[in-house]
Amino acid sequence: MKTTTLLLFGFFLSVCQAQSDTVAEETGGEEEHVELFTTPTTKMAAATSDFGYNLFRALSSREPGTNVFLSPISVSAALTQLSMGGSDSAQKQLHRALRYHNLQDLQLHDTLKELLAAVRTPGKGLSSAARLYLARRLRLKQDFFALVEQQYGVRPKALLGGAKDMKEINDWVSQETGGKVQRFLSKPLPRNSAVNTVSAAYFKGKWATRFGQSGVLESFQVDGAAPVRVPMMQQDNYPVKMGADSDLSCTIAQIQMQDDVSMFVFLPDDVTTNMTLLEESLTAEFVQDLSMTLLPAQVSLTLPTLRLSYSTDLLPLLSNLGLSDWLDNPDMEKISAQPAKLSSINHKVIMETAPEGNQYPATTSMQSHLTYRVDRPFLYLVRDEASGALLFIGRVVNPKDLRM
Repeated sequence: MKTTTLLLFGFFLSVCQAQSDTVAEETGGEEEHVELFTTPTTKMAAATSDFGYNLFRALSSREPGTNVFLSPISVSAALTQLSMGGSDSAQKQLHRALRYHNLQDLQLHDTLKELLAAVRTPGKGLSSAARLYLARRLRLKQDFFALVEQQYGVRPKALLGGAKDMKEINDWVSQETGGKVQRFLSKPLPRNSAVNTVSAAYFKGKWATRFGQSGVLESFQVDGAAPVRVPMMQQDNYPVKMGADSDLSCTIAQIQMQDDVSMFVFLPDDVTTNMTLLEESLTAEFVQDLSMTLLPAQVSLTLPTLRLSYSTDLLPLLSNLGLSDWLDNPDMEKISAQPAKLSSINHKVIMETAPEGNQYPATTSMQSHLTYRVDRPFLYLVRDEASGALLFIGRVVNPKDLRM
């Protein structure tokens, strides 16, 4: 039944697309390009999102076949602070990787500051932290400290060395995330570390529509291994926006959360951990298109209950983003007159989902004809709909391996 309903839904989407193409042909052939991002904030959100998708692709490639997660906007915040310490040439290189080079925004830092404030409003469920930690031996320039603090409200911190630094960093991250991200570092920074970025995020958004059933152990298919039993949330007649993409061999559902946040779930047709084609398709423009073209539907929705913690050093991935030369010579002249290199980009994320929501599904005597059952490896992202900013992205290949 599931396969049939999805195929029918996909057929319905194909018919709609065919009708749209016919209209385009009758009105002159080529579709007119529509500018999707028209304000400084939405353009900034698109830039941070595209950086996030690029970073996620690099991380997925480094760790194939595993659960991986990112909060790209917190990484962007940390690296943007770092860019303020570079020469003009170094700043341009870093801004290109951050996807700022096409913004033509003379108030770039003000725009990013406004975006960060907007996505961290309490109802959206996101808490984040971003800061620079610098070796004291570099004879640091205090003007840089003041510049970053004035712009982003957080002052870079000079490292003392040893276990004291680890405690300082862990305590600060915990404080900034309301105690949700604990033990950010599990071991001290190397003694020879020079410049370190810290970024962390905690997300617990609430659904617009609640789930009636939760915590029931159900089967989740794993690529190349026996199915595992994991807690699931389930609800009939659940309102989503939905579509099938035959080119990407997946079905996509957009699930509304509170305060203008939504989750996009990309469910491959087959049980596979190889989602390279899907990952390569992700851009800010593609996801914005999805948000405007997916169709409303009432479905029988089943989702794994997600409770996860993930941490990694993203520094080795920067070369994949075109920063090999910058890594060799970052030219941080506004931070120190001494040569200094980036030592780490430590990143940690924690995410939780729960069945609670603002409202109950609409009551009806008819059961949902469409089924969207996320019981095999999938990719998801959490997006702020007001700005289009990518808040969180993850690939789940085995929920049993998720740890808090």
